[in-house]
Amino acid sequence: MRVSVVPDEPQPRPALLLAVAGVGWLAVGLLTLRWPDAQELDRTSLLAALALAFGAIQLAAYAGGWLVAPLARIGRLAPWFAVLAIWLAIWEIVTAKLDLLPLPFFPSPQAFVEVYTDDWRRLGDSLLASLWLLFRGFFIGAAVGFSVGVALGWSKRAGYWIHPLMRLVGPLPATAWLPLAFFIFPTSAAASTFLIALATAFPLTVLTWSGVAGVQTAYYDVARTLGASPRFLIFKVAIPAALPHVFVGLFMGLGSSFAVLVVAEMLGVKSGLGWYLQWAQGWAAYANMYGALLVMALMCSALITLLFRVRDRLLAWQKGRVQW
Repeated sequence: MRVSVVPDEPQPRPALLLAVAGVGWLAVGLLTLRWPDAQELDRTSLLAALALAFGAIQLAAYAGGWLVAPLARIGRLAPWFAVLAIWLAIWEIVTAKLDLLPLPFFPSPQAFVEVYTDDWRRLGDSLLASLWLLFRGFFIGAAVGFSVGVALGWSKRAGYWIHPLMRLVGPLPATAWLPLAFFIFPTSAAASTFLIALATAFPLTVLTWSGVAGVQTAYYDVARTLGASPRFLIFKVAIPAALPHVFVGLFMGLGSSFAVLVVAEMLGVKSGLGWYLQWAQGWAAYANMYGALLVMALMCSALITLLFRVRDRLLAWQKGRVQW
């Protein structure tokens, strides 16, 4: 019995798609430059130059014979580049060229570019303030959550006293503590740090606890046979075996801390991306608000990617088990 295999349909080469995307970006640049704006806009020439330059880079990658590996990596993004070119052209036409969407809720791409050229200093300061606040809260919450999780998983006595508190306090969202936190702590920055730490600590505690408690007893038996001390069992057996659960808790805690960060900065902190969003909304500067949202999205994505890189390095035997 013979089984006939139908060959897969040939797929377009990534390099060819990259050339198509490059032509699309050149077309967007020419459209932006040659079609008059419905209203006078300041950054039309800059937007057109950026689109033309990006299209030229893609065509150079296609025709220049770069190294195979970089070209392959760029080529995989070619479909996205083509879709973004179409989307940018539609956005430019319905806002800057035909003025079909109401202002200030739907700014043009030129206004979006103007945010980064004119207000980059304030936006950069807000980004640094958010990163510093997030680092403080996440580091404290991770340290506390990891320590409490190890104690719960290792010691029944610690579980007896801490577990009821965890079940009572842990499920509450961190934002529910906003009024109390801003009343107890002397500064809004300290209160915001506490809220971010609280949002980080609970999922990390639960996952670390589960990881330590789920370590196979055979590992402990072998270590005790070789004369291992309790300290060795904790730091060399329990914690390394629980690291996959610990990193899942870190991912969950980092995601929760992002939400609390924005709320805390909107309500109490006088700097940061959350504050910038509220400031832009108050002045009806929606282009600034969308620009800050993009910066925040890139920041959150970069931090999660960095955490995944650390996980893949420490847990090389589980690389690729959790995708991002």
